[in-house]
Amino acid sequence: MTTVTLALVGGGLRGQLYARGAVGSGAARVTAIAEPDPGRRSALGTEFGVPPERLYADWAELADAGRLADAAIIATQDQLHRAPAVRLADLGYHLLLEKPMATTEQDAAAIATAAERNGIILAVCHVLRYTPYTRMVKELLGSGRIGRLVNVQHLEPVGWWHQAHSFVRGHWRRADTSAPMLLTKACHDLDWLVHLFGAAPARVSSFGSLTHFRASERPAGAAARCLDCPLEPTCPYSAKRLYLDCLAEPDQHFWPLGAVTDERTEAGVLEALRTGPYGRCVYACDNDVVDHQVVNLEFADGATCSFTMSAFTPMEHRRTRLLGTHGFLDGDGSTIRLVDFRTGAEELLAVPEADGDGHGGGDQELTATFLRAVASDDPALLPTDAVTSLATHRVVWAAEEARTTGTVVSL
Repeated sequence: MTTVTLALVGGGLRGQLYARGAVGSGAARVTAIAEPDPGRRSALGTEFGVPPERLYADWAELADAGRLADAAIIATQDQLHRAPAVRLADLGYHLLLEKPMATTEQDAAAIATAAERNGIILAVCHVLRYTPYTRMVKELLGSGRIGRLVNVQHLEPVGWWHQAHSFVRGHWRRADTSAPMLLTKACHDLDWLVHLFGAAPARVSSFGSLTHFRASERPAGAAARCLDCPLEPTCPYSAKRLYLDCLAEPDQHFWPLGAVTDERTEAGVLEALRTGPYGRCVYACDNDVVDHQVVNLEFADGATCSFTMSAFTPMEHRRTRLLGTHGFLDGDGSTIRLVDFRTGAEELLAVPEADGDGHGGGDQELTATFLRAVASDDPALLPTDAVTSLATHRVVWAAEEARTTGTVVSL
């Protein structure tokens, strides 16, 4: 099998995950890295055996060196996707692009145009398309087991502590420095729902707001930081409890703890919470993204879909009910309940075990599929392309327009 060479552009948590998955599969090796943090850049260079002359502080420096690999993983911050994606596509790199594709429709369209213009393979990391669960649901729909799909009810249970970590204290807390939460967190889901229906919706409406994680909800006596707060022991959003508990769980060292500190000691965690953003009271941050939102979709054939994204849940698998003319599916990522209206029969179907646990195996399968497509120069191996990804992003922007203007938006 051909070994695919990779340039890693952005060595944060997602970039590391994709690069390690690719190299660990034996199907790829990293030959160049662009990462602004010098410590992280050096550590990744050592991990992947990249020589110092192929370690760059900026993606533009890497691009100026010409094409150094078959493909590039672009995992920079969300607002910094357009420039490296377009430049590297123009150099002939195939692209594995972290979601969202970009934070504006104009930037995403420019990336799609560059991919088409250069004939390169572009896979946006809509990892939900790649899971065994998704394959099973699509096969059941395609086989007509529930007749024509008429309605879908889909829940994205963000998780109370995940909301606090990523969307209140973390990088994705503000729309002006990142993007609306529907785009940064749930463009996965709207892409997935379009995939199930096999078409984009005709009309979109949406409602949602920042209801809880704001100053008006701050309990009396709460301090600005958890380490100074007398209410911390009973607060569900205690940073002290969340991150110190991570120390005892090796699976949580990479994430979420890795976003807070590189130190894996109690003293290191406490210092990060005293001085860094992750130790702030969730009612005293500068966040402005929603903590719950609903999106309603209507399709040209009359089918409808309701999508709910909420912080106020455990962090679990997404849950979906698919209602058809002849049957009903109820899935939670690991099992699917099938009810046949014609016979009254009910089945409980187990989803095949995934190869890896990232997004139900989607992270690993996305990476493997992308590498196979590049190695064989066959973009048809991927379930989506640049144009399709752009189209599902447009559903997200339509939903945000609907939410902020109080209108129903036609696509």
